[in-house]
Amino acid sequence: MTELQRLLTAYDDYRAAGRACALATVVEVDGSAYRRPGARMLVTDDGQLTGAISGGCLEGDARQRARQALQRRQPTLVTYDTSDEDDPRHGLGPGCQGVVRILLEPLDFQDPDNPLELLRGFAQHPEPAVLATVFRCAAGQALADLGQRLLLMPDGQVRGSALDNLDLTAYIRRDADHARAQDQSLIREYPAPGGGTVRVFLEVLRPPLRLTVYGAGNDAQPLVRLAATLGWHVTVVDGRPRQAAPERFSEAAAVRVVPLADVPALPLTTDYAVLLTHNYAYDLAVLQCLLAAPTAYIGLLGPRQKAARLLEELTQAVPDAATQLRGRLYSPIGLNVGAETPEEIALSIVAEIQAVRQGRTGGMLTHSHEPIHARQADVSASDSETTMPLARYRHVVVSEPSCGV
Repeated sequence: MTELQRLLTAYDDYRAAGRACALATVVEVDGSAYRRPGARMLVTDDGQLTGAISGGCLEGDARQRARQALQRRQPTLVTYDTSDEDDPRHGLGPGCQGVVRILLEPLDFQDPDNPLELLRGFAQHPEPAVLATVFRCAAGQALADLGQRLLLMPDGQVRGSALDNLDLTAYIRRDADHARAQDQSLIREYPAPGGGTVRVFLEVLRPPLRLTVYGAGNDAQPLVRLAATLGWHVTVVDGRPRQAAPERFSEAAAVRVVPLADVPALPLTTDYAVLLTHNYAYDLAVLQCLLAAPTAYIGLLGPRQKAARLLEELTQAVPDAATQLRGRLYSPIGLNVGAETPEEIALSIVAEIQAVRQGRTGGMLTHSHEPIHARQADVSASDSETTMPLARYRHVVVSEPSCGV
Protein backbone atom coordinates (compact mmCIF):
# COMPACT_ATOMS: atom_id res chain seq x y z
CA MET A 1 0.00 0.00 0.00
CA THR A 2 1.01 3.61 -0.44
CA GLU A 3 1.55 5.71 2.65
CA LEU A 4 -1.78 7.42 1.98
CA GLN A 5 -3.56 4.07 1.77
CA ARG A 6 -2.08 3.03 5.11
CA LEU A 7 -3.25 6.28 6.70
CA LEU A 8 -6.76 5.87 5.31
CA THR A 9 -6.94 2.27 6.50
CA ALA A 10 -5.84 3.25 10.02
CA TYR A 11 -8.23 6.23 10.01
CA ASP A 12 -11.16 3.97 9.07
CA ASP A 13 -10.23 1.54 11.84
CA TYR A 14 -10.05 4.33 14.42
CA ARG A 15 -13.32 5.81 13.29
CA ALA A 16 -15.06 2.42 13.52
CA ALA A 17 -13.65 1.95 17.02
CA GLY A 18 -14.50 5.51 18.09
CA ARG A 19 -10.87 6.30 18.87
CA ALA A 20 -10.05 10.01 18.63
CA CYS A 21 -7.04 10.85 16.48
CA ALA A 22 -5.10 13.82 15.14
CA LEU A 23 -3.22 14.36 11.90
CA ALA A 24 0.33 15.72 11.85
CA THR A 25 1.38 17.20 8.49
CA VAL A 26 4.77 18.61 7.47
CA VAL A 27 3.78 21.88 5.78
CA GLU A 28 7.13 23.64 5.38
CA VAL A 29 10.84 22.85 5.52
CA ASP A 30 13.64 25.39 5.53
CA GLY A 31 16.96 23.65 5.02
CA SER A 32 17.50 19.92 5.34
CA ALA A 33 15.00 17.43 6.75
CA TYR A 34 14.38 13.69 6.49
CA ARG A 35 10.80 14.14 5.21
CA ARG A 36 9.52 16.83 2.88
CA PRO A 37 6.30 18.87 3.01
CA GLY A 38 3.30 16.62 2.58
CA ALA A 39 4.58 13.88 4.92
CA ARG A 40 1.84 12.83 7.34
CA MET A 41 1.38 10.91 10.57
CA LEU A 42 -1.80 9.83 12.34
CA VAL A 43 -1.79 9.98 16.16
CA THR A 44 -4.45 8.40 18.38
CA ASP A 45 -5.51 9.74 21.76
CA ASP A 46 -3.45 6.98 23.41
CA GLY A 47 -0.37 7.77 21.32
CA GLN A 48 -0.44 5.11 18.60
CA LEU A 49 1.30 6.27 15.39
CA THR A 50 0.70 5.53 11.71
CA GLY A 51 3.01 7.09 9.14
CA ALA A 52 6.09 9.23 9.73
CA ILE A 53 7.04 12.92 9.64
CA SER A 54 10.78 12.44 10.15
CA GLY A 55 13.38 9.75 10.59
CA GLY A 56 12.25 9.32 14.18
CA CYS A 57 13.66 12.45 15.80
CA LEU A 58 10.40 14.47 15.81
CA GLU A 59 7.78 11.77 16.31
CA GLY A 60 8.04 11.59 20.09
CA ASP A 61 7.47 15.28 20.76
CA ALA A 62 4.92 15.60 17.96
CA ARG A 63 2.98 12.70 19.50
CA GLN A 64 2.68 14.58 22.81
CA ARG A 65 1.67 17.83 21.14
CA ALA A 66 -0.86 16.07 18.92
CA ARG A 67 -2.51 14.57 22.00
CA GLN A 68 -2.61 18.05 23.53
CA ALA A 69 -4.27 19.37 20.38
CA LEU A 70 -6.85 16.58 20.73
CA GLN A 71 -7.57 17.62 24.30
CA ARG A 72 -7.98 21.29 23.31
CA ARG A 73 -9.84 20.34 20.11
CA GLN A 74 -7.91 23.01 18.26
CA PRO A 75 -5.21 22.87 15.54
CA THR A 76 -1.66 23.90 16.37
CA LEU A 77 1.38 24.80 14.29
CA VAL A 78 4.68 23.56 15.74
CA THR A 79 8.10 24.65 14.47
CA TYR A 80 11.19 22.52 15.13
CA ASP A 81 14.71 23.82 14.57
CA THR A 82 17.02 20.85 14.16
CA SER A 83 19.99 23.08 13.33
CA ASP A 84 20.59 23.95 16.99
CA GLU A 85 23.41 21.61 17.92
CA ASP A 86 23.29 22.56 21.60
CA ASP A 87 19.68 21.52 22.18
CA PRO A 88 19.40 17.90 23.38
CA ARG A 89 15.64 18.16 23.92
CA HIS A 90 13.23 15.98 22.00
CA GLY A 91 16.14 13.95 20.63
CA LEU A 92 16.78 16.53 17.90
CA GLY A 93 20.48 17.20 18.35
CA PRO A 94 22.42 18.22 15.22
CA GLY A 95 20.38 15.81 13.03
CA CYS A 96 19.02 17.27 9.83
CA GLN A 97 20.10 20.92 10.07
CA GLY A 98 16.74 22.40 9.11
CA VAL A 99 13.57 24.12 10.28
CA VAL A 100 10.46 21.94 10.05
CA ARG A 101 6.90 23.22 10.52
CA ILE A 102 4.22 20.71 11.37
CA LEU A 103 0.47 21.28 11.50
CA LEU A 104 -1.32 19.24 14.18
CA GLU A 105 -5.08 18.88 13.78
CA PRO A 106 -7.76 16.93 15.64
CA LEU A 107 -9.88 14.99 13.14
CA ASP A 108 -13.65 15.29 13.21
CA PHE A 109 -15.09 11.98 12.01
CA GLN A 110 -18.39 13.72 11.27
CA ASP A 111 -16.82 16.28 8.94
CA PRO A 112 -16.94 15.03 5.32
CA ASP A 113 -14.20 17.55 4.45
CA ASN A 114 -11.70 16.79 7.19
CA PRO A 115 -8.12 16.41 5.87
CA LEU A 116 -8.20 12.64 5.44
CA GLU A 117 -11.61 12.66 3.78
CA LEU A 118 -10.27 15.21 1.29
CA LEU A 119 -7.29 12.95 0.64
CA ARG A 120 -9.68 10.05 0.17
CA GLY A 121 -11.52 12.12 -2.43
CA PHE A 122 -8.27 12.58 -4.31
CA ALA A 123 -7.37 8.89 -4.03
CA GLN A 124 -10.62 7.96 -5.76
CA HIS A 125 -9.56 9.82 -8.93
CA PRO A 126 -6.62 8.90 -11.18
CA GLU A 127 -5.51 12.47 -11.92
CA PRO A 128 -3.18 14.88 -10.08
CA ALA A 129 -4.84 17.37 -7.74
CA VAL A 130 -3.72 20.19 -5.44
CA LEU A 131 -4.43 20.39 -1.72
CA ALA A 132 -4.18 23.97 -0.43
CA THR A 133 -3.59 24.22 3.34
CA VAL A 134 -3.53 27.45 5.36
CA PHE A 135 -0.82 27.07 8.00
CA ARG A 136 0.05 30.64 9.01
CA CYS A 137 -2.16 33.69 9.06
CA ALA A 138 -2.21 37.20 10.48
CA ALA A 139 -3.44 37.44 14.04
CA GLY A 140 -6.90 38.91 14.42
CA GLN A 141 -7.72 38.64 10.71
CA ALA A 142 -10.71 36.79 9.31
CA LEU A 143 -9.08 36.08 5.97
CA ALA A 144 -8.52 32.40 6.77
CA ASP A 145 -8.18 30.03 9.72
CA LEU A 146 -5.35 27.72 10.63
CA GLY A 147 -5.88 24.38 8.92
CA GLN A 148 -8.45 25.50 6.37
CA ARG A 149 -8.13 23.46 3.17
CA LEU A 150 -9.26 23.34 -0.40
CA LEU A 151 -8.93 20.29 -2.62
CA LEU A 152 -8.71 21.47 -6.23
CA MET A 153 -9.29 18.84 -8.90
CA PRO A 154 -8.16 19.28 -12.52
CA ASP A 155 -11.77 19.26 -13.75
CA GLY A 156 -12.51 22.41 -11.71
CA GLN A 157 -14.22 20.71 -8.77
CA VAL A 158 -13.35 22.17 -5.37
CA ARG A 159 -13.90 20.56 -1.98
CA GLY A 160 -13.05 21.74 1.49
CA SER A 161 -13.76 24.48 3.99
CA ALA A 162 -14.94 27.54 2.07
CA LEU A 163 -12.76 30.63 2.51
CA ASP A 164 -14.63 33.80 3.40
CA ASN A 165 -12.41 35.93 1.17
CA LEU A 166 -13.23 35.44 -2.52
CA ASP A 167 -10.02 37.15 -3.66
CA LEU A 168 -7.94 34.72 -1.61
CA THR A 169 -9.86 31.79 -3.09
CA ALA A 170 -9.24 33.11 -6.61
CA TYR A 171 -5.52 33.53 -5.90
CA ILE A 172 -5.28 30.00 -4.54
CA ARG A 173 -7.10 28.51 -7.52
CA ARG A 174 -4.82 30.33 -9.95
CA ASP A 175 -1.66 29.28 -8.14
CA ALA A 176 -2.92 25.71 -7.75
CA ASP A 177 -3.30 25.50 -11.52
CA HIS A 178 0.28 26.69 -11.86
CA ALA A 179 1.58 24.18 -9.31
CA ARG A 180 -0.24 21.32 -11.03
CA ALA A 181 1.02 22.38 -14.47
CA GLN A 182 4.61 22.50 -13.17
CA ASP A 183 4.16 19.34 -11.09
CA GLN A 184 5.75 21.15 -8.16
CA SER A 185 4.34 21.91 -4.74
CA LEU A 186 4.53 25.58 -3.76
CA ILE A 187 4.25 27.84 -0.76
CA ARG A 188 2.45 31.13 -1.38
CA GLU A 189 2.01 34.18 0.79
CA TYR A 190 -1.00 36.45 0.35
CA PRO A 191 -1.49 39.88 1.93
CA ALA A 192 -4.14 40.22 4.62
CA PRO A 193 -6.24 43.38 5.03
CA GLY A 194 -4.69 45.69 7.57
CA GLY A 195 -1.27 44.10 7.33
CA GLY A 196 0.20 40.67 7.77
CA THR A 197 -0.01 37.70 5.45
CA VAL A 198 -1.64 34.33 4.98
CA ARG A 199 0.75 31.49 4.19
CA VAL A 200 -0.58 28.55 2.17
CA PHE A 201 0.98 25.22 1.26
CA LEU A 202 -0.09 24.18 -2.24
CA GLU A 203 0.64 20.46 -2.33
CA VAL A 204 0.57 18.65 -5.64
CA LEU A 205 -0.99 15.23 -5.03
CA ARG A 206 0.14 12.56 -7.47
CA PRO A 207 -1.83 9.39 -8.12
CA PRO A 208 0.11 6.12 -7.83
CA LEU A 209 2.52 5.48 -10.67
CA ARG A 210 0.84 3.29 -13.30
CA LEU A 211 3.16 0.62 -14.63
CA THR A 212 2.39 -1.98 -17.29
CA VAL A 213 4.64 -5.03 -17.36
CA TYR A 214 4.51 -6.83 -20.71
CA GLY A 215 5.58 -10.39 -20.08
CA ALA A 216 4.45 -12.77 -17.34
CA GLY A 217 7.52 -14.95 -16.98
CA ASN A 218 9.15 -15.83 -13.70
CA ASP A 219 11.45 -12.79 -13.91
CA ALA A 220 8.40 -10.51 -13.94
CA GLN A 221 7.20 -11.72 -10.54
CA PRO A 222 9.82 -9.98 -8.34
CA LEU A 223 9.39 -6.82 -10.41
CA VAL A 224 5.63 -6.79 -9.82
CA ARG A 225 6.08 -7.53 -6.11
CA LEU A 226 8.60 -4.72 -5.62
CA ALA A 227 6.59 -2.20 -7.63
CA ALA A 228 3.44 -3.04 -5.69
CA THR A 229 5.33 -2.61 -2.42
CA LEU A 230 5.94 1.01 -3.45
CA GLY A 231 2.20 1.47 -3.96
CA TRP A 232 2.42 1.49 -7.76
CA HIS A 233 -0.59 0.42 -9.81
CA VAL A 234 0.75 -2.54 -11.81
CA THR A 235 -0.88 -4.27 -14.78
CA VAL A 236 0.60 -7.47 -16.25
CA VAL A 237 0.02 -8.27 -19.93
CA ASP A 238 0.98 -11.45 -21.76
CA GLY A 239 -0.38 -13.62 -24.54
CA ARG A 240 0.05 -16.89 -22.63
CA PRO A 241 -2.91 -17.80 -20.41
CA ARG A 242 -0.89 -20.13 -18.19
CA GLN A 243 1.67 -17.42 -17.49
CA ALA A 244 -0.72 -14.48 -17.23
CA ALA A 245 -2.63 -16.01 -14.34
CA PRO A 246 -3.85 -13.84 -11.43
CA GLU A 247 -2.58 -16.34 -8.85
CA ARG A 248 0.97 -15.82 -10.18
CA PHE A 249 0.73 -12.05 -9.71
CA SER A 250 -1.44 -11.52 -6.65
CA GLU A 251 0.11 -8.08 -6.04
CA ALA A 252 -0.87 -6.76 -9.47
CA ALA A 253 -3.92 -4.57 -9.88
CA ALA A 254 -4.79 -6.42 -13.09
CA VAL A 255 -3.52 -9.37 -15.13
CA ARG A 256 -4.58 -9.53 -18.77
CA VAL A 257 -4.23 -12.19 -21.43
CA VAL A 258 -3.64 -10.37 -24.72
CA PRO A 259 -2.69 -12.50 -27.75
CA LEU A 260 -0.16 -11.05 -30.16
CA ALA A 261 -2.87 -10.27 -32.73
CA ASP A 262 -4.73 -8.14 -30.18
CA VAL A 263 -1.77 -6.01 -29.04
CA PRO A 264 -2.54 -3.16 -31.52
CA ALA A 265 -5.91 -2.71 -29.81
CA LEU A 266 -4.41 -2.13 -26.34
CA PRO A 267 -5.41 1.19 -24.69
CA LEU A 268 -2.80 3.93 -24.96
CA THR A 269 -2.99 5.14 -21.37
CA THR A 270 0.00 3.55 -19.67
CA ASP A 271 2.46 5.97 -18.01
CA TYR A 272 5.39 3.59 -17.63
CA ALA A 273 6.03 0.32 -19.45
CA VAL A 274 8.50 -2.54 -19.10
CA LEU A 275 8.95 -5.17 -21.82
CA LEU A 276 9.99 -8.55 -20.40
CA THR A 277 8.28 -10.80 -22.93
CA HIS A 278 11.38 -12.61 -24.24
CA ASN A 279 9.45 -12.68 -27.49
CA TYR A 280 10.78 -10.54 -30.33
CA ALA A 281 7.48 -10.35 -32.26
CA TYR A 282 5.54 -9.41 -29.11
CA ASP A 283 8.09 -6.73 -28.19
CA LEU A 284 7.86 -5.30 -31.69
CA ALA A 285 4.07 -5.16 -31.58
CA VAL A 286 4.07 -3.51 -28.12
CA LEU A 287 6.67 -0.93 -29.16
CA GLN A 288 4.67 -0.01 -32.23
CA CYS A 289 1.56 0.31 -30.06
CA LEU A 290 3.40 2.56 -27.60
CA LEU A 291 4.69 4.95 -30.27
CA ALA A 292 1.58 7.10 -29.97
CA ALA A 293 1.03 6.48 -26.25
CA PRO A 294 1.80 9.10 -23.58
CA THR A 295 4.32 6.73 -22.02
CA ALA A 296 7.20 8.55 -20.32
CA TYR A 297 9.30 5.43 -19.84
CA ILE A 298 9.61 2.29 -21.99
CA GLY A 299 12.10 -0.18 -20.58
CA LEU A 300 13.23 -2.96 -22.91
CA LEU A 301 14.95 -6.06 -21.57
CA GLY A 302 17.77 -7.41 -23.69
CA PRO A 303 21.06 -6.39 -25.32
CA ARG A 304 21.63 -3.23 -27.36
CA GLN A 305 21.66 -5.25 -30.57
CA LYS A 306 18.08 -6.32 -29.95
CA ALA A 307 16.95 -2.72 -29.41
CA ALA A 308 18.76 -1.61 -32.57
CA ARG A 309 17.12 -4.37 -34.62
CA LEU A 310 13.66 -3.50 -33.23
CA LEU A 311 14.14 0.18 -34.04
CA GLU A 312 15.31 -0.65 -37.54
CA GLU A 313 12.24 -2.79 -38.20
CA LEU A 314 9.92 -0.23 -36.60
CA THR A 315 11.35 2.51 -38.82
CA GLN A 316 10.43 0.52 -41.91
CA ALA A 317 6.77 0.69 -40.86
CA VAL A 318 6.88 4.12 -39.17
CA PRO A 319 9.66 6.34 -40.59
CA ASP A 320 9.88 8.61 -37.53
CA ALA A 321 9.72 5.77 -34.96
CA ALA A 322 13.17 6.58 -33.56
CA THR A 323 12.16 10.21 -33.09
CA GLN A 324 8.95 9.22 -31.33
CA LEU A 325 10.85 6.97 -28.92
CA ARG A 326 13.75 9.32 -28.28
CA GLY A 327 14.06 10.08 -24.58
CA ARG A 328 11.52 7.39 -23.70
CA LEU A 329 13.13 4.09 -24.67
CA TYR A 330 15.56 2.69 -22.09
CA SER A 331 17.60 -0.29 -23.25
CA PRO A 332 19.46 -2.01 -21.75
CA ILE A 333 16.95 -1.58 -18.97
CA GLY A 334 17.73 -0.57 -15.39
CA LEU A 335 20.36 1.28 -13.40
CA ASN A 336 23.88 -0.11 -13.48
CA VAL A 337 24.03 -1.73 -10.04
CA GLY A 338 25.59 -5.02 -11.13
CA ALA A 339 22.27 -6.88 -11.11
CA GLU A 340 22.32 -10.60 -11.93
CA THR A 341 19.38 -12.37 -10.27
CA PRO A 342 15.73 -11.63 -11.15
CA GLU A 343 15.32 -9.88 -7.79
CA GLU A 344 18.38 -7.71 -8.38
CA ILE A 345 17.23 -6.89 -11.91
CA ALA A 346 13.81 -5.92 -10.53
CA LEU A 347 15.52 -3.56 -8.08
CA SER A 348 17.55 -2.06 -10.93
CA ILE A 349 14.44 -1.50 -13.07
CA VAL A 350 12.34 0.00 -10.27
CA ALA A 351 15.20 2.33 -9.30
CA GLU A 352 15.53 3.54 -12.90
CA ILE A 353 11.78 4.20 -13.16
CA GLN A 354 11.86 6.15 -9.90
CA ALA A 355 14.81 8.22 -11.16
CA VAL A 356 13.04 8.99 -14.45
CA ARG A 357 9.86 9.92 -12.62
CA GLN A 358 11.75 12.38 -10.42
CA GLY A 359 13.92 13.74 -13.21
CA ARG A 360 17.11 12.35 -11.69
CA THR A 361 20.08 10.58 -13.25
CA GLY A 362 20.30 7.83 -10.67
CA GLY A 363 23.93 8.39 -9.71
CA MET A 364 25.37 7.91 -6.24
CA LEU A 365 24.40 10.66 -3.79
CA THR A 366 27.87 10.69 -2.29
CA HIS A 367 29.22 11.86 -5.67
CA SER A 368 26.50 14.47 -6.21
CA HIS A 369 26.75 18.14 -5.29
CA GLU A 370 23.02 18.74 -5.82
CA PRO A 371 20.41 18.75 -3.02
CA ILE A 372 19.02 15.34 -2.10
CA HIS A 373 15.48 16.71 -2.37
CA ALA A 374 14.19 19.16 -4.96
CA ARG A 375 13.89 22.60 -3.41
CA GLN A 376 10.35 23.70 -2.68
CA ALA A 377 9.29 26.88 -4.46
CA ASP A 378 8.49 29.72 -2.07
CA VAL A 379 7.11 32.84 -3.68
CA SER A 380 4.62 35.57 -2.92
CA ALA A 381 1.21 36.15 -4.45
CA SER A 382 2.52 38.56 -7.07
CA ASP A 383 5.80 39.80 -8.47
CA SER A 384 5.24 43.20 -6.89
CA GLU A 385 5.17 41.77 -3.39
CA THR A 386 8.03 40.25 -1.49
CA THR A 387 7.85 37.07 0.50
CA MET A 388 8.36 37.49 4.22
CA PRO A 389 11.69 35.96 5.29
CA LEU A 390 11.38 32.71 7.21
CA ALA A 391 11.74 33.20 10.94
CA ARG A 392 14.78 31.44 12.37
CA TYR A 393 13.45 29.59 15.38
CA ARG A 394 15.50 27.91 18.05
CA HIS A 395 14.31 24.76 19.76
CA VAL A 396 10.54 24.45 19.46
CA VAL A 397 7.99 27.19 18.82
CA VAL A 398 4.28 26.53 19.10
CA SER A 399 1.75 28.95 17.58
CA GLU A 400 -1.48 29.78 19.31
CA PRO A 401 -4.57 27.97 18.04
CA SER A 402 -5.99 31.35 16.99
CA CYS A 403 -3.39 31.32 14.18
CA GLY A 404 -1.46 34.29 15.48
CA VAL A 405 2.26 34.10 14.77
